[in-house]
Amino acid sequence: MREVISLNIGQAGVQIGGVLWELYCREHGLDLEGNRLSEAPTNICHMQTAVNLGDTSNEPQSGLNAEKSVTSIGKNDEASTQLGGGFHSFFEEMSTGNYSPRSIIVDLEPTVVDEIRTGRYKGLFSPSNIINGNEDAANNYARGMHTAGKKIMDQVVEGTRKMAERSEKLQGFLSTHSFGGGTGSGFASSLTQYLADEYNKKCRLEVAVFPSPTMSTAVVEPYNAVLTTSATLDLTDCVFLADNEAMYKICVNELDIDSPKYSNLNHLLAQTISSITSSLRFQGTLLTSEETNPAIRGFEFNSIAPESHVSTNVSGTLNADFSDFQTNLVPYPRIHFPVMSYAPIVSKKKSIHQTQTVGDITSKCFDGTNRLAKCDNETGCYMACCILYRGDVTSKEVYQATSQIKQKKGVKFVQWSPSGFKHGINSSCPMAIDGSDMVFGLRAACLLSNTTAIKDAWSRLNSKYHVMLKKKAFTHWYISEGMEMSDFFEAQDNVLTLEDDYELLVKSDEVKEQ
Repeated sequence: MREVISLNIGQAGVQIGGVLWELYCREHGLDLEGNRLSEAPTNICHMQTAVNLGDTSNEPQSGLNAEKSVTSIGKNDEASTQLGGGFHSFFEEMSTGNYSPRSIIVDLEPTVVDEIRTGRYKGLFSPSNIINGNEDAANNYARGMHTAGKKIMDQVVEGTRKMAERSEKLQGFLSTHSFGGGTGSGFASSLTQYLADEYNKKCRLEVAVFPSPTMSTAVVEPYNAVLTTSATLDLTDCVFLADNEAMYKICVNELDIDSPKYSNLNHLLAQTISSITSSLRFQGTLLTSEETNPAIRGFEFNSIAPESHVSTNVSGTLNADFSDFQTNLVPYPRIHFPVMSYAPIVSKKKSIHQTQTVGDITSKCFDGTNRLAKCDNETGCYMACCILYRGDVTSKEVYQATSQIKQKKGVKFVQWSPSGFKHGINSSCPMAIDGSDMVFGLRAACLLSNTTAIKDAWSRLNSKYHVMLKKKAFTHWYISEGMEMSDFFEAQDNVLTLEDDYELLVKSDEVKEQ
């Protein structure tokens, strides 16, 4: 086993985690208390292929390949078949025979955490892994980092240490939190520093809610976001970004929700995270060449060369190594902020009139309407892309779809990374849980793209930070909780340098193009 410990931090992290773990249970066939259901999950793509309405582009499978596709997920008499080969990476078996998430849920005040304790899945989580303080961080990075956060840090550290010790071969940590909140910024930074000190060789990934361009939950969001970015910039390996404004627009435009709530946004983000981690939770076949057997539905992770049909090198698997995200998405250590896109995102009403071929969902991922963070790639270039497919997808279809994408005028790659694409195929279909507004078919795609366009987001953030800091607005609240003015200026310099790093990549690429 190669375990992953999830850390759900602050209001955003806890609420996202609540939806995400419910989705994991649904996908792996677990009930409300983590017990295995008698029957396998019903998202068997290969059993539904014959009724794939609106999609006639797929070539039928034949002979041995078709048989392997069905039998690989058709048996439910073995735990590894029903639960997924990498299931134990995210769940641990308890002495009572049920399964519990490898997760620490933490917030500085009890309100949101109590929703987990008393909710439908209250029997799923170990009580010792649900931790809260008695006072919130008041949207103050310094309270989460220095004062209120310290009161529960020992308890969180102890829970994390025990969970790591119970792991046979720990891969790393996956955190969900918000950059803008006090706990999500300050306490998350403190915990990240601990992880970097104690588990330096383990991979540290994050899914973070970034401050939106025009929507805000607190006036001090720029302070919190810049301070946490500066504190953890050299301590995290890869941070997947989303923002509420982009997700809000997706819910309105694609899901026909007039007034989206945080719960709608959390369901959308949970589906995206599920696609990212599916390669870790559902193991597949390791292929030496796509041409050898393109119909096998195992998880593949191959580079598609720009002028060749497929890569003939031995393919790696994301479930083989958690650090492959960093390896394939991060060209330079500080440039580790990919954005996420997901497709299809469609309401029940619209699903009747839309086809969802591999080409359709791939194109949707790249056209920007399904991007979970606001950045205009027309002004930037892709440095690296990972497209993770789920469900009824073949390597041939992936090649055709990505070949079409490369020919699109708006899809530009930097000169020093001309091939750009990595892709994965996983046999598990996307699934819905109660309260989800999304309709799922036989396939889905998640695009993780490291793009220079995110420079604009850092520029907006730095600009807001500068305006506030110039007037020293609200800084007294931070100083009273243990910070000094020099901390503000140091963080500003660090994140301005990050913006300059992106700008340098853009300019160097323009020079090469000339």
